[in-house]
Amino acid sequence: MAPLLEARNISKHFQGTRALHNVDLRLNAGEVHALMGENGAGKSTLSKIIAGVVTRDSGEIFLDGHQVEIPNPLAAQALGIGIVFQELDLFPHLTVAENMAIGNTAAPEHSIVRFSTLNVWAAQFLERVKLDVSPGTPLRRLSIGQAQRVAIARALSMKARILLLDEPTSSLTEDGVESLFDLISDLKMQGVAFVYVSHKTDEVLRIADVITVLRDGRPIATHRASELSTDELIAMMVGRSLVRSESSRREIGRKVLLEIADLSTDFLVNISFQLHVGEILGVAGLVGAGRSELGAALFGLRRTNNGTILLKGQPFHPSTPADAIKRGLCLLPEDRRWQGLFPQMSVRENASIAVLDRWERRRAFRKEAESVAAYQEKLSVTASPETPISALSGGNQQKIIFARWLLAEPSVLFLDEPTRGIDIGTKERIYGIIDDLATEGKGIIFVSSELSELLRCSDRILVLCEGRQAAIVPAAGTTQEDILKLATCITEIPNDRLNSSHREAEAQE
Repeated sequence: MAPLLEARNISKHFQGTRALHNVDLRLNAGEVHALMGENGAGKSTLSKIIAGVVTRDSGEIFLDGHQVEIPNPLAAQALGIGIVFQELDLFPHLTVAENMAIGNTAAPEHSIVRFSTLNVWAAQFLERVKLDVSPGTPLRRLSIGQAQRVAIARALSMKARILLLDEPTSSLTEDGVESLFDLISDLKMQGVAFVYVSHKTDEVLRIADVITVLRDGRPIATHRASELSTDELIAMMVGRSLVRSESSRREIGRKVLLEIADLSTDFLVNISFQLHVGEILGVAGLVGAGRSELGAALFGLRRTNNGTILLKGQPFHPSTPADAIKRGLCLLPEDRRWQGLFPQMSVRENASIAVLDRWERRRAFRKEAESVAAYQEKLSVTASPETPISALSGGNQQKIIFARWLLAEPSVLFLDEPTRGIDIGTKERIYGIIDDLATEGKGIIFVSSELSELLRCSDRILVLCEGRQAAIVPAAGTTQEDILKLATCITEIPNDRLNSSHREAEAQE
């Protein structure tokens, strides 16, 4: 029996760089076929070729045993192929329903749009992805995780038989991942097939039926997921065994770098904590809990209604991001596409833009290039510094934004999902860099949807629930279940556990 979809000998080059070389893919109905590999391995490129977003250089594609051409996304949609991008192709100023309808031949909109009809149509698909928002809500009011569910709902509305999901859980918390996996299981029972691109090995081994590993644009192996262990999968991805690091043992100083008391915004209510020299403070919470809102308030992107902020003992209420950077606090944003990238600028320009006055003032342009190149090497970004950043994979773009804030040398660094879309090998490098920064005495605020990552990297964890502070708990001795219960506002951690890490630091002093 012919597979639902078969791609044979697919090759693609970009500006002389080989992205894919003779890659094959077989996908059966009701199957999840995962694509894995490090950043730049070609996973997203293969998905975009199947979805008609990118044109292949050579190779053939077959659907139900018949050769097909997919010159554009509308042609893919007509064939029953939908895609959800890692960098969401949505419009912030339009409503949820309007975003679902644009370019969607299945939407009930013609030359005259009846928004009531459109909203009723969209609501049924929002319910399927468990997104409880009105279809008339402007997309800009949604979190990145909620917006990602809108993109999935849009793909489902197109009656797709094949769904290509590019890092679909990169912005989802644990409950969102479970909801997505339940949805995938339901759709598999209906015969829908998935091409699932992800860096998360545990996640892929759980959800996938078949796994294909790519490295440097070439196919390495295809196996049933049940035949592979995590270590075997990682070794195929990186070409070597990967030693997983442990968080470094650091002494947290008594000196307070950042102190926040009763901070409130239009969403956050009475947030209070201290960040000490050399401390990594994790921030946990469900989608919409206020994690990113906290970073925006500290970075001068959100107005604070009341509360006190002290940075190195001095009042700190930045009016703009430039003011925050100048005074020593930097923010790596959750959404790199909308908030972090200058897509028409080069890798070098994107990395150095926050400290551009440093190079211009000294006319040290060679030093600028050398500094950027050093961080590229440290983070394993092999592209030329003059390459447009839009030509890089999503993970490599994230690395360059990370390099931007390392170049700025802040006292406090707010990292909002810093490993989103980054392969496991580079995650380990970034964990090491974060540990090194803390060892040097910098304060790190680390937001992540991966609770295992928070527990590995953090000294203490601030848990938010619906804009309020549920607790601050020590990472040591706290479980993922503890954090989830706090994040859903259904339990409290005993008081004798809340600030034990502070007492330990004071005892060391």
